Amino acid sequence: MSKRGYHHGNLRQALISGCLTLIEKRGPTGFTLSEAAREAGVTPAAVYRHFEGREDLIAAAAHQGYEMFGDAMDVAYGSGQPSALAAFEATGRAYLTFARDHPGHYIAMFESGISMNRSPELNAVATRAMGVLEKAAEELSQHIPADRRPPPQMFSAHIWALSHGVVELFARGSPGTKSPFAPEDLLESGIGIYLRGLGLLDADN
Repeated sequence: MSKRGYHHGNLRQALISGCLTLIEKRGPTGFTLSEAAREAGVTPAAVYRHFEGREDLIAAAAHQGYEMFGDAMDVAYGSGQPSALAAFEATGRAYLTFARDHPGHYIAMFESGISMNRSPELNAVATRAMGVLEKAAEELSQHIPADRRPPPQMFSAHIWALSHGVVELFARGSPGTKSPFAPEDLLESGIGIYLRGLGLLDADN
């Protein structure tokens, strides 16, 4: 076995990358720690230099994913400024794009059973990432009369649920599920219906 993990000085990242490859192929429970080590080109014993077990390794992949996701959401949010509506819609699209471009990270973050509260460090990066969507929702909700304004957390949770549903059913090739519409169109129209219901879009938009 080629122990490239020792030689390139980044064994931890090699193991995370190996984990992500296996997650994409088999899901978060479809591989062993030894297989992750083999994918990284190191001995199984080398894994324990950095990780206590498979869940610890997946949590590290999730942590990396939330960092990347947070950066992507920040860029999306900024691209829509100064329009609160454009910024909000951009964050929704960024969610879909991230899931498509980084399926291993997405699964580790949202489908592996790893809690955001597993560690203070993981909670911090997850909160920062999801906080961008909440911030965009809070700014947009200021245009809703106070007596009809949902809490920002609820507002963002609705869009998160809608985005996640589109990803799960239509954006990542889920078995047996197809739509005649592109995932982007499904998400955009769904967000549009939601925003019209709140009075944030005219009926003809």
